[in-house]
Amino acid sequence: MTLPPRQAAPDVVEYFAACTLGLEGVLANELEGLGVDGIESGRGGVRFEGDRTAGYRVALWSRTAVRLQETIGQATIDREDDLYDWVASFGWDDLMRVDQTLAVDASIRDSVFRHSKYAALRVKDAIVDQFRERARRRPSVDTKRPDLQLKLHLQRDQATLYRDLVGGSLHKRGYRPIQVKSPLNESIAAGLVLLSEWDRRSPLCDPMCGSATIAIEAAWIAADRAPGLKQRFAFERWPDFDAKAWRGLIEDAFKRMSMDSVPRIDVADRHPGAIAIAKESIKLAGLRDRIRVHHTALADFHLEAPPAVVLCNPPWGERLDPEDLEASWRDLGDFLRRECPLSIAWILSGNPAIGHALRLKADRKIPVHNGPIECRVLRYEIGERR
Repeated sequence: MTLPPRQAAPDVVEYFAACTLGLEGVLANELEGLGVDGIESGRGGVRFEGDRTAGYRVALWSRTAVRLQETIGQATIDREDDLYDWVASFGWDDLMRVDQTLAVDASIRDSVFRHSKYAALRVKDAIVDQFRERARRRPSVDTKRPDLQLKLHLQRDQATLYRDLVGGSLHKRGYRPIQVKSPLNESIAAGLVLLSEWDRRSPLCDPMCGSATIAIEAAWIAADRAPGLKQRFAFERWPDFDAKAWRGLIEDAFKRMSMDSVPRIDVADRHPGAIAIAKESIKLAGLRDRIRVHHTALADFHLEAPPAVVLCNPPWGERLDPEDLEASWRDLGDFLRRECPLSIAWILSGNPAIGHALRLKADRKIPVHNGPIECRVLRYEIGERR
Protein backbone atom coordinates (compact mmCIF):
# COMPACT_ATOMS: atom_id res chain seq x y z
CA MET A 1 0.00 0.00 0.00
CA THR A 2 1.19 3.53 -0.84
CA LEU A 3 0.21 6.26 1.61
CA PRO A 4 0.72 9.79 0.24
CA PRO A 5 1.52 12.47 2.79
CA ARG A 6 -1.59 14.25 4.09
CA GLN A 7 -1.75 17.94 4.90
CA ALA A 8 -4.05 19.02 7.72
CA ALA A 9 -5.33 22.03 5.77
CA PRO A 10 -4.17 21.97 2.14
CA ASP A 11 -4.13 25.25 0.28
CA VAL A 12 -5.19 23.55 -2.95
CA VAL A 13 -8.10 21.11 -2.91
CA GLU A 14 -9.03 18.71 -5.69
CA TYR A 15 -12.73 18.51 -6.55
CA PHE A 16 -15.01 16.54 -8.84
CA ALA A 17 -18.31 18.02 -10.06
CA ALA A 18 -20.69 15.47 -11.59
CA CYS A 19 -23.25 16.38 -14.24
CA THR A 20 -25.67 14.87 -16.73
CA LEU A 21 -24.01 13.11 -19.65
CA GLY A 22 -23.69 15.56 -22.50
CA LEU A 23 -23.39 18.68 -20.34
CA GLU A 24 -19.72 18.27 -19.41
CA GLY A 25 -18.67 21.12 -21.72
CA VAL A 26 -21.32 23.44 -20.31
CA LEU A 27 -20.19 22.63 -16.77
CA ALA A 28 -16.53 23.22 -17.69
CA ASN A 29 -17.47 26.66 -19.04
CA GLU A 30 -19.33 27.41 -15.82
CA LEU A 31 -16.35 26.43 -13.71
CA GLU A 32 -14.02 28.55 -15.83
CA GLY A 33 -16.31 31.52 -15.20
CA LEU A 34 -16.18 30.80 -11.47
CA GLY A 35 -12.41 31.19 -11.49
CA VAL A 36 -11.29 27.68 -10.54
CA ASP A 37 -8.08 26.06 -11.78
CA GLY A 38 -7.02 22.76 -13.28
CA ILE A 39 -10.27 22.14 -15.16
CA GLU A 40 -10.36 18.68 -16.75
CA SER A 41 -13.54 17.36 -18.39
CA GLY A 42 -14.38 13.68 -18.37
CA ARG A 43 -17.40 11.47 -18.91
CA GLY A 44 -20.12 12.55 -16.51
CA GLY A 45 -18.27 15.39 -14.83
CA VAL A 46 -15.38 17.79 -14.49
CA ARG A 47 -12.36 17.78 -12.17
CA PHE A 48 -10.95 21.06 -10.93
CA GLU A 49 -8.76 22.59 -8.23
CA GLY A 50 -9.06 25.52 -5.88
CA ASP A 51 -8.98 26.57 -2.27
CA ARG A 52 -11.71 25.79 0.27
CA THR A 53 -13.75 28.78 -0.84
CA ALA A 54 -13.71 27.56 -4.45
CA GLY A 55 -15.76 24.53 -3.43
CA TYR A 56 -18.27 26.76 -1.64
CA ARG A 57 -18.50 29.04 -4.68
CA VAL A 58 -19.21 26.16 -7.07
CA ALA A 59 -21.86 24.73 -4.73
CA LEU A 60 -23.57 28.11 -4.61
CA TRP A 61 -23.33 29.04 -8.30
CA SER A 62 -23.16 25.95 -10.51
CA ARG A 63 -26.37 25.45 -12.45
CA THR A 64 -25.50 22.21 -14.27
CA ALA A 65 -23.59 20.20 -11.63
CA VAL A 66 -25.62 17.64 -9.69
CA ARG A 67 -22.96 16.53 -7.20
CA LEU A 68 -19.83 18.13 -5.81
CA GLN A 69 -17.12 16.09 -4.12
CA GLU A 70 -13.81 16.97 -2.51
CA THR A 71 -10.90 14.56 -2.74
CA ILE A 72 -9.74 13.51 0.73
CA GLY A 73 -6.94 11.27 -0.47
CA GLN A 74 -5.66 8.69 -2.92
CA ALA A 75 -3.72 5.48 -2.37
CA THR A 76 -2.69 2.18 -3.92
CA ILE A 77 -4.58 -0.75 -2.36
CA ASP A 78 -3.01 -4.19 -2.83
CA ARG A 79 -4.75 -6.08 -0.01
CA GLU A 80 -8.12 -5.72 1.73
CA ASP A 81 -6.41 -4.65 4.98
CA ASP A 82 -4.64 -1.85 3.10
CA LEU A 83 -7.96 -0.02 2.74
CA TYR A 84 -8.65 -0.12 6.49
CA ASP A 85 -5.10 0.96 7.37
CA TRP A 86 -5.18 3.81 4.84
CA VAL A 87 -8.50 5.20 6.03
CA ALA A 88 -7.37 4.85 9.66
CA SER A 89 -4.34 7.04 8.89
CA PHE A 90 -6.53 10.15 8.47
CA GLY A 91 -7.31 12.46 11.36
CA TRP A 92 -11.08 12.06 11.29
CA ASP A 93 -11.74 14.48 14.12
CA ASP A 94 -10.65 17.19 11.65
CA LEU A 95 -13.45 16.12 9.30
CA MET A 96 -16.36 15.35 11.66
CA ARG A 97 -17.36 15.37 15.29
CA VAL A 98 -18.07 12.22 17.24
CA ASP A 99 -21.70 13.25 17.75
CA GLN A 100 -22.27 13.61 13.99
CA THR A 101 -23.41 11.00 11.49
CA LEU A 102 -21.74 9.51 8.44
CA ALA A 103 -22.48 7.29 5.48
CA VAL A 104 -20.15 5.57 3.05
CA ASP A 105 -20.85 4.57 -0.54
CA ALA A 106 -18.39 2.63 -2.68
CA SER A 107 -17.91 1.75 -6.32
CA ILE A 108 -15.36 -0.93 -7.19
CA ARG A 109 -14.02 -2.40 -10.39
CA ASP A 110 -11.43 -5.14 -10.87
CA SER A 111 -10.15 -4.69 -7.29
CA VAL A 112 -9.22 -6.99 -4.41
CA PHE A 113 -12.73 -6.38 -3.05
CA ARG A 114 -15.53 -8.41 -4.62
CA HIS A 115 -18.41 -6.47 -3.08
CA SER A 116 -18.79 -2.68 -2.92
CA LYS A 117 -20.81 -2.84 0.31
CA TYR A 118 -17.98 -4.68 2.04
CA ALA A 119 -15.45 -2.08 0.88
CA ALA A 120 -17.73 0.68 2.22
CA LEU A 121 -18.04 -1.22 5.50
CA ARG A 122 -14.26 -1.35 5.92
CA VAL A 123 -14.05 2.42 5.42
CA LYS A 124 -16.78 2.95 8.02
CA ASP A 125 -15.09 0.56 10.47
CA ALA A 126 -11.76 2.39 10.21
CA ILE A 127 -13.44 5.69 11.04
CA VAL A 128 -15.60 4.57 13.96
CA ASP A 129 -12.79 2.47 15.42
CA GLN A 130 -10.56 5.56 15.50
CA PHE A 131 -13.19 7.57 17.35
CA ARG A 132 -13.90 4.71 19.75
CA GLU A 133 -10.20 4.39 20.56
CA ARG A 134 -9.67 8.14 21.07
CA ALA A 135 -12.98 9.28 22.57
CA ARG A 136 -14.57 6.02 23.76
CA ARG A 137 -17.55 7.01 21.64
CA ARG A 138 -18.34 6.54 17.99
CA PRO A 139 -20.34 8.44 15.36
CA SER A 140 -23.56 6.91 14.08
CA VAL A 141 -24.47 5.91 10.55
CA ASP A 142 -27.28 7.78 8.78
CA THR A 143 -27.86 6.78 5.18
CA LYS A 144 -30.58 9.40 4.54
CA ARG A 145 -29.06 12.70 5.67
CA PRO A 146 -25.56 12.19 7.08
CA ASP A 147 -23.37 15.03 8.20
CA LEU A 148 -20.48 13.43 6.33
CA GLN A 149 -21.19 11.52 3.12
CA LEU A 150 -18.13 9.65 1.85
CA LYS A 151 -17.59 8.08 -1.56
CA LEU A 152 -14.91 5.46 -2.20
CA HIS A 153 -13.89 4.85 -5.80
CA LEU A 154 -11.67 1.80 -6.19
CA GLN A 155 -10.54 0.73 -9.65
CA ARG A 156 -7.99 -2.06 -9.78
CA ASP A 157 -5.51 -1.00 -7.08
CA GLN A 158 -6.16 2.75 -7.20
CA ALA A 159 -8.41 4.16 -4.47
CA THR A 160 -9.82 7.66 -4.15
CA LEU A 161 -11.87 8.80 -1.18
CA TYR A 162 -14.19 11.79 -1.54
CA ARG A 163 -16.47 13.72 0.77
CA ASP A 164 -19.70 15.17 -0.60
CA LEU A 165 -19.98 18.92 -0.07
CA VAL A 166 -23.71 19.04 -0.82
CA GLY A 167 -25.32 16.15 1.06
CA GLY A 168 -27.82 15.64 -1.76
CA SER A 169 -28.29 16.80 -5.33
CA LEU A 170 -27.49 20.31 -6.48
CA HIS A 171 -30.45 20.24 -8.87
CA LYS A 172 -32.88 20.74 -5.98
CA ARG A 173 -33.26 24.52 -5.97
CA GLY A 174 -36.14 24.73 -3.48
CA TYR A 175 -38.86 26.06 -5.78
CA ARG A 176 -40.58 22.84 -6.85
CA PRO A 177 -43.74 22.53 -4.69
CA ILE A 178 -44.26 18.80 -5.35
CA GLN A 179 -42.47 16.04 -7.21
CA VAL A 180 -44.32 16.06 -10.53
CA LYS A 181 -44.40 13.03 -12.81
CA SER A 182 -41.44 12.81 -15.20
CA PRO A 183 -40.11 16.32 -14.51
CA LEU A 184 -37.22 17.83 -16.37
CA ASN A 185 -34.34 17.99 -13.94
CA GLU A 186 -33.47 21.60 -12.99
CA SER A 187 -29.80 21.12 -13.84
CA ILE A 188 -30.67 19.75 -17.27
CA ALA A 189 -33.07 22.65 -17.85
CA ALA A 190 -30.33 25.12 -16.96
CA GLY A 191 -27.95 23.23 -19.24
CA LEU A 192 -30.39 23.63 -22.13
CA VAL A 193 -30.58 27.37 -21.52
CA LEU A 194 -26.79 27.65 -21.39
CA LEU A 195 -26.44 25.51 -24.54
CA SER A 196 -28.77 27.80 -26.45
CA GLU A 197 -27.78 31.09 -28.06
CA TRP A 198 -30.00 33.12 -25.76
CA ASP A 199 -28.38 36.44 -24.83
CA ARG A 200 -30.28 36.70 -21.49
CA ARG A 201 -31.83 40.00 -22.54
CA SER A 202 -34.11 39.06 -25.47
CA PRO A 203 -37.62 37.55 -25.15
CA LEU A 204 -37.82 33.81 -24.59
CA CYS A 205 -40.71 31.35 -24.87
CA ASP A 206 -41.56 27.80 -23.80
CA PRO A 207 -44.87 26.87 -25.46
CA MET A 208 -45.15 23.44 -23.77
CA CYS A 209 -43.82 24.38 -20.36
CA GLY A 210 -45.07 21.66 -18.01
CA SER A 211 -43.95 22.82 -14.56
CA ALA A 212 -42.03 25.77 -16.09
CA THR A 213 -38.58 24.51 -15.07
CA ILE A 214 -36.87 25.80 -18.23
CA ALA A 215 -38.39 29.27 -17.85
CA ILE A 216 -37.47 29.51 -14.17
CA GLU A 217 -33.88 28.48 -14.80
CA ALA A 218 -33.65 30.97 -17.68
CA ALA A 219 -35.03 33.77 -15.52
CA TRP A 220 -32.56 33.02 -12.73
CA ILE A 221 -29.71 33.08 -15.23
CA ALA A 222 -30.89 36.46 -16.56
CA ALA A 223 -31.25 37.79 -13.01
CA ASP A 224 -27.79 36.45 -12.01
CA ARG A 225 -29.54 34.63 -9.18
CA ALA A 226 -27.35 31.99 -7.54
CA PRO A 227 -29.17 28.63 -7.74
CA GLY A 228 -27.89 27.51 -4.33
CA LEU A 229 -29.21 30.42 -2.27
CA LYS A 230 -32.05 28.37 -0.74
CA GLN A 231 -30.02 25.22 -0.18
CA ARG A 232 -28.39 24.06 3.02
CA PHE A 233 -25.16 22.22 2.35
CA ALA A 234 -23.41 19.44 4.24
CA PHE A 235 -20.15 21.43 4.42
CA GLU A 236 -21.88 23.97 6.67
CA ARG A 237 -21.88 21.28 9.41
CA TRP A 238 -18.23 20.30 9.13
CA PRO A 239 -15.56 21.20 11.73
CA ASP A 240 -13.38 22.89 9.09
CA PHE A 241 -16.25 25.01 7.72
CA ASP A 242 -15.16 28.61 7.05
CA ALA A 243 -18.29 30.49 8.10
CA LYS A 244 -16.80 33.90 7.35
CA ALA A 245 -15.90 32.98 3.76
CA TRP A 246 -19.37 31.48 3.22
CA ARG A 247 -21.13 34.59 4.56
CA GLY A 248 -19.08 36.68 2.15
CA LEU A 249 -20.17 34.56 -0.82
CA ILE A 250 -23.83 34.76 0.22
CA GLU A 251 -23.69 38.52 0.67
CA ASP A 252 -22.07 38.94 -2.74
CA ALA A 253 -24.72 36.72 -4.36
CA PHE A 254 -27.53 38.86 -2.97
CA LYS A 255 -25.82 42.02 -4.21
CA ARG A 256 -25.46 40.58 -7.72
CA MET A 257 -29.07 39.44 -8.04
CA SER A 258 -31.37 41.70 -10.07
CA MET A 259 -34.87 40.46 -10.92
CA ASP A 260 -35.38 43.65 -12.95
CA SER A 261 -32.92 42.22 -15.49
CA VAL A 262 -35.28 39.38 -16.47
CA PRO A 263 -36.63 39.99 -20.02
CA ARG A 264 -40.05 38.95 -21.26
CA ILE A 265 -40.56 35.21 -20.80
CA ASP A 266 -43.79 33.55 -21.96
CA VAL A 267 -44.81 29.98 -21.12
CA ALA A 268 -47.89 27.99 -22.03
CA ASP A 269 -49.47 24.60 -21.48
CA ARG A 270 -52.89 23.15 -22.19
CA HIS A 271 -53.06 21.00 -19.06
CA PRO A 272 -54.60 22.75 -16.00
CA GLY A 273 -52.59 20.61 -13.56
CA ALA A 274 -49.30 21.61 -15.20
CA ILE A 275 -50.31 25.27 -15.18
CA ALA A 276 -51.15 25.12 -11.46
CA ILE A 277 -47.76 23.60 -10.65
CA ALA A 278 -45.99 26.07 -12.95
CA LYS A 279 -47.61 29.06 -11.25
CA GLU A 280 -46.73 27.79 -7.78
CA SER A 281 -43.13 27.02 -8.81
CA ILE A 282 -42.77 30.48 -10.38
CA LYS A 283 -44.06 32.09 -7.20
CA LEU A 284 -41.69 30.10 -4.98
CA ALA A 285 -38.82 31.06 -7.29
CA GLY A 286 -39.60 34.76 -6.74
CA LEU A 287 -40.66 35.26 -10.36
CA ARG A 288 -44.42 35.75 -10.17
CA ASP A 289 -44.26 39.11 -11.95
CA ARG A 290 -41.48 38.08 -14.34
CA ILE A 291 -42.86 35.06 -16.24
CA ARG A 292 -46.16 35.24 -18.13
CA VAL A 293 -48.17 32.03 -17.89
CA HIS A 294 -50.76 31.12 -20.53
CA HIS A 295 -53.26 28.28 -20.10
CA THR A 296 -53.94 27.47 -23.74
CA ALA A 297 -53.49 24.94 -26.49
CA LEU A 298 -50.74 25.60 -29.01
CA ALA A 299 -53.23 26.34 -31.79
CA ASP A 300 -54.66 29.20 -29.70
CA PHE A 301 -51.37 30.51 -28.29
CA HIS A 302 -50.50 33.91 -29.77
CA LEU A 303 -47.52 36.07 -28.80
CA GLU A 304 -47.30 39.86 -28.84
CA ALA A 305 -43.95 39.63 -30.63
CA PRO A 306 -41.70 36.78 -31.80
CA PRO A 307 -39.23 35.61 -29.14
CA ALA A 308 -35.54 35.46 -29.90
CA VAL A 309 -35.30 31.91 -28.57
CA VAL A 310 -37.79 29.10 -28.04
CA LEU A 311 -36.81 26.39 -25.55
CA CYS A 312 -39.07 23.40 -25.21
CA ASN A 313 -39.27 19.87 -23.80
CA PRO A 314 -42.34 18.41 -25.55
CA PRO A 315 -43.75 14.93 -24.81
CA TRP A 316 -41.74 12.07 -26.31
CA GLY A 317 -44.35 9.32 -26.27
CA GLU A 318 -44.28 7.68 -22.85
CA ARG A 319 -47.71 9.02 -21.86
CA LEU A 320 -49.36 9.64 -25.24
CA ASP A 321 -50.60 7.28 -27.92
CA PRO A 322 -48.77 7.61 -31.27
CA GLU A 323 -51.48 9.68 -32.94
CA ASP A 324 -51.72 12.21 -30.08
CA LEU A 325 -47.93 12.39 -29.92
CA GLU A 326 -47.52 13.16 -33.61
CA ALA A 327 -50.37 15.70 -33.47
CA SER A 328 -48.72 17.54 -30.58
CA TRP A 329 -45.44 17.82 -32.51
CA ARG A 330 -47.30 19.00 -35.64
CA ASP A 331 -48.99 21.66 -33.50
CA LEU A 332 -45.59 22.70 -32.16
CA GLY A 333 -44.21 23.04 -35.69
CA ASP A 334 -47.24 25.10 -36.74
CA PHE A 335 -46.78 27.35 -33.70
CA LEU A 336 -43.11 27.92 -34.49
CA ARG A 337 -43.82 28.89 -38.08
CA ARG A 338 -46.80 31.07 -37.14
CA GLU A 339 -45.57 32.90 -34.03
CA CYS A 340 -41.78 32.63 -34.18
CA PRO A 341 -40.69 33.53 -37.74
CA LEU A 342 -37.40 35.09 -36.63
CA SER A 343 -36.60 32.75 -33.77
CA ILE A 344 -34.13 29.99 -33.01
CA ALA A 345 -35.80 26.96 -31.42
CA TRP A 346 -34.06 24.40 -29.21
CA ILE A 347 -36.16 21.26 -28.71
CA LEU A 348 -35.27 18.37 -26.39
CA SER A 349 -36.33 15.00 -27.79
CA GLY A 350 -35.95 11.50 -26.46
CA ASN A 351 -37.70 9.96 -29.44
CA PRO A 352 -35.71 10.01 -32.70
CA ALA A 353 -38.77 8.93 -34.69
CA ILE A 354 -40.97 11.93 -33.86
CA GLY A 355 -38.91 14.92 -35.02
CA HIS A 356 -40.21 14.67 -38.58
CA ALA A 357 -43.66 15.80 -37.36
CA LEU A 358 -42.33 19.34 -36.85
CA ARG A 359 -41.75 19.56 -40.62
CA LEU A 360 -38.59 21.52 -39.90
CA LYS A 361 -34.96 20.58 -40.47
CA ALA A 362 -32.60 20.66 -37.51
CA ASP A 363 -29.17 22.14 -38.21
CA ARG A 364 -27.65 20.79 -34.97
CA LYS A 365 -28.25 17.68 -32.86
CA ILE A 366 -26.53 17.62 -29.47
CA PRO A 367 -26.58 14.38 -27.41
CA VAL A 368 -27.77 14.91 -23.82
CA HIS A 369 -29.13 12.39 -21.33
CA ASN A 370 -32.32 12.94 -19.34
CA GLY A 371 -31.98 10.35 -16.62
CA PRO A 372 -31.37 7.00 -18.35
CA ILE A 373 -32.75 8.22 -21.68
CA GLU A 374 -30.33 9.33 -24.37
CA CYS A 375 -31.85 12.44 -25.95
CA ARG A 376 -30.96 15.01 -28.56
CA VAL A 377 -31.18 18.77 -28.30
CA LEU A 378 -32.39 19.82 -31.74
CA ARG A 379 -31.68 23.33 -33.06
CA TYR A 380 -33.92 24.96 -35.67
CA GLU A 381 -33.80 28.31 -37.41
CA ILE A 382 -37.41 29.19 -38.07
CA GLY A 383 -39.03 30.61 -41.19
CA GLU A 384 -37.73 33.99 -42.35
CA ARG A 385 -34.60 33.71 -40.25
CA ARG A 386 -33.61 30.54 -42.07
